[in-house]
Amino acid sequence: MSDIPLGVLDLVPIPSGSTAADALRNSIDLARHAERLGYARYWFAEHHLNPGVAGTSPAVVLALTAAATDTIRLGSGAVQLGHRTALSTVEEFGLIDALHPGRFDLGLGRSGGRPPEERPSPPSTATPVVDGRAPNGLLIPSRFSFERLLGSPRIALQRRLLLLPEATSQDYAEQIDDVLALLAGTYRSPEGLEAHVVPGEGAEVDVWILGSSGGQSAEVAGARGLRFAANYHVSPATVLEAVDGYRARFKPSASLDAPYVSVSADVVVAEDDDRARELAAGYGPWVRSIRTAEGAIPFPTPREARAHVWSDEDRALVQDRIDTQFVGSPARVADLLEQLQEATGADELLVTTITHDHTDRVRSYELLAEEWRRRGHLAPSD
Repeated sequence: MSDIPLGVLDLVPIPSGSTAADALRNSIDLARHAERLGYARYWFAEHHLNPGVAGTSPAVVLALTAAATDTIRLGSGAVQLGHRTALSTVEEFGLIDALHPGRFDLGLGRSGGRPPEERPSPPSTATPVVDGRAPNGLLIPSRFSFERLLGSPRIALQRRLLLLPEATSQDYAEQIDDVLALLAGTYRSPEGLEAHVVPGEGAEVDVWILGSSGGQSAEVAGARGLRFAANYHVSPATVLEAVDGYRARFKPSASLDAPYVSVSADVVVAEDDDRARELAAGYGPWVRSIRTAEGAIPFPTPREARAHVWSDEDRALVQDRIDTQFVGSPARVADLLEQLQEATGADELLVTTITHDHTDRVRSYELLAEEWRRRGHLAPSD
């Protein structure tokens, strides 16, 4: 393994005791550091109705961050197409590309007003998993059932608020085709009418599909020859079926002649394992708040996290995420990231780190970049 770029996935987390404005300033500052440290790209996620997450509109945050940085590639991880149209998405990214051409990744996801994707049985090409481990030892936990979360009244309310009354989401594959056609200037309606987006048509954006299983997202990405980002940090149990499903369906396109995969991981790095575990203490209560459909809470301090009273049900709810978070010294975390890359064949890795204090978060990315570069996976810094 030689050059394996690292990217950043940022949810714009709000630490307890802080505000959304603080979180936005922290994220823009972190993007500047990531650029200096040699990270390949910086992506913003989209989430709604979460008291502890300020990343509600990737395009808006990308515009702010582009103005504060110079060279790092920026993107969405991902725009939730379930409550949007192809036109509005291309127009937004066309606007920011017009001022900062050639710097953006348009990462697209199914969620946001659209019913959840049914997970198929793993494809026949799936990498074998024995006793919860991939062949190289990477932990692949049992599948977590999202049934309770996706069926909660709160998620139903979110869908209702995101969609206009009586509106329905467009078929996902058709929506992706419309995005690609509008970007390329080849869109034709069923009646034969042309549509040309200004700005947007011809925008220098790379289109990515994000997915957590080997279902429709992997199929759409592969069949259209698009880049694919799989989520080990969201659904570690299905990451292998996602990348295998994508590769099995891949067909070369004008923009990509071979499959290209990024895989995400939750990471906290500190000078030693004990310090890293301390910084990561808030992760469990934070994940619990998401999976109970309460909405992500402001990220707790280590002291607040230690005060949380855990039930057996709560622990079972978050165990797969805690077990697959990479926490420790630079060497330990780099070893785990190499294992993830080897197991998935990822062309690059996307790292998401949340700590209560911004300085600890920046330091985590610094330590990781230094170790990754020492191992020859990153080019020397300027």
